[in-house]
Amino acid sequence: MNRENQISETVKKLKQLPDGKLKEVEDFVEFLLSKIDDKIVSDSIQKMTSDSETFSYLKDEEDLYSVNDIKEKYE
Repeated sequence: MNRENQISETVKKLKQLPDGKLKEVEDFVEFLLSKIDDKIVSDSIQKMTSDSETFSYLKDEEDLYSVNDIKEKYE
């Protein structure tokens, strides 16, 4: 089933719902859209940060600690 058919079938089913249930569906759709928006923003921030040269000076820094400095290992 293609996208247009799915939308058409969903609209038919939505028309059968009582008002209270229709509001629940609307709230759920808004929730799904907000999750998509949040992911877009998060991915954009991550990309911007990784492309940034803000912390590039740390690449030349000497490591202060090594594995040998660990006193207790998590298991």
